[in-house]
Amino acid sequence: KVLDTRKTTPGMRMLEKQAVKIGGGENHRIGLFDMILLKDNHVDFAGGIENAIRGAQKYLKEKNKQLNIEIEVRNFDELNQALAVGGVDRIMLDNFTPEQTCEAVKIVDGRVELESSGGITFETIRQYAECGVDYISVGALTHSVKSLDMSLKAIE
Repeated sequence: KVLDTRKTTPGMRMLEKQAVKIGGGENHRIGLFDMILLKDNHVDFAGGIENAIRGAQKYLKEKNKQLNIEIEVRNFDELNQALAVGGVDRIMLDNFTPEQTCEAVKIVDGRVELESSGGITFETIRQYAECGVDYISVGALTHSVKSLDMSLKAIE
């Protein structure tokens, strides 16, 4: 499934998200309220993959919230750590090459959902899809849209 990203035009998020859906894509998240996404900064601030996941789980339990947890990994070491800790619904492979992505799909072997993200273009998306990931995020769906060239002519 092709997903959009959070990278939308200020004030236009809902329109751009709807446009993605009309075009056959899916929305990754609308906002911070509908999924926990642990990005690289969160992982670094928490002191690593395990601390970030455990912190998110603790937060959800304390607040009595039912949200999916997705964690971004930057390399195979982080991927293996996330799998060892468990407790996440999806792992985002950030800036993995198509070859690395195919290897990651083999390592994960269907244990959690996998998402490819980072630097994926309309020209390279097929390579990622052929690896067998569940989701592919393409920021260009919202931040690099080409406007329709329209004009209006007044006739007497």
